[in-house]
Amino acid sequence: MAEIEYGLTEEQREIRTMVREFAQQRIKPVRARLDEKEEFPRFILDELGRMDLSGLFIPKEYGGVGGGCLDFILVIEELSRVCVGVSVSYAASALGAYPIIFGGNDDQKRRFLSPLATGEKLCAFALTEPNAGSDAAGIRTTAVAKGDRYVLNGSKQWITNGGEAELYSVIAMTDRSKGARGASCFVLEKGMPGFTFGKKERKLGINASATRELVFEDCEVPRANLIGREGMGFILTMKTLDHSRPGVGAQGVGLAQSALDEAVTYARHRVQFDKPISANQAIQHMLADMATRVEAARCLVYAACRTIDRGTKDISKIASMAKLFASDVAMQVTTDAVQVLGGYGYMRDYPVEKMMRDAKILQIYEGTNQIQRNIIGGELIKEYASRG
Repeated sequence: MAEIEYGLTEEQREIRTMVREFAQQRIKPVRARLDEKEEFPRFILDELGRMDLSGLFIPKEYGGVGGGCLDFILVIEELSRVCVGVSVSYAASALGAYPIIFGGNDDQKRRFLSPLATGEKLCAFALTEPNAGSDAAGIRTTAVAKGDRYVLNGSKQWITNGGEAELYSVIAMTDRSKGARGASCFVLEKGMPGFTFGKKERKLGINASATRELVFEDCEVPRANLIGREGMGFILTMKTLDHSRPGVGAQGVGLAQSALDEAVTYARHRVQFDKPISANQAIQHMLADMATRVEAARCLVYAACRTIDRGTKDISKIASMAKLFASDVAMQVTTDAVQVLGGYGYMRDYPVEKMMRDAKILQIYEGTNQIQRNIIGGELIKEYASRG
């Protein structure tokens, strides 16, 4: 099927082709095993590091490639076409690195970003708690200044790459009286005394990824690991999510494209009443709607990335739109793919049931789609109010 190029540069097309071939050759043969055994794909992430893809989003002066948002999104999309469990393990390292990129000083960037750029280390972002997710003011983890250190106490829940990553960007309260503005960001390193991990969570989908609780019990963190200054945690969190949400959209696009591919292939070869089911108008209409939604989602995600790459300051609305629309499309298209395959689609011998399971989390993490609608609605009201 001919692909719409969307004005990609030659370098971007090369990145896409390279990752697509890698995913087909190295991930597709093991994706069922990774899912069934809930096996973390470190060996795959190591290979991506050797391909210089771990540092694609990291500035050149810190050992990275210095690529733009769209470059990075293309990698996430192609990995997601084969396995979202792998793609989120890759993308979550960038999620953890963004606060350091946006708020770290030169020394912090050299210390923490350089090993991420080579793939030597992985990163994770720790915001969510048992009673706080999108509500940053509800964070209970505290960081109390003590000489040249901060002492952290509390826990984080459902952290992607938890227990596997070596570096963690952790949001903790340094001044609860200020609400969300009293949150600060710290980089913690695996192995620090007082920093431990809970059990690995069992999930509906993305089973290749590791999801664990982080526990802090009088964990002493050097003051040099405070990103920016006290009280910047909320600002860094919002900026991080604005830049990462198109990545969730890219996961949705890649996943939906793969489900569409499987549905079309099956419909062409499945014969009922002496003709392939693709000859039935009902099936053709399903496939047509699926394909249209996938391309619409891709257009919106790429547009969000280009908006970010232009240096536009107010990106919250389009970033939320990209995440919202593409993840909803992924859920609908994967569900329709299972329907097209019928009984076969429900069986683990076929990949679409995994795709449907994997799709659900895209509507939940990095802010539920209900939260995305709140953000979009709020930004719209502000825009129209400014017009008078």
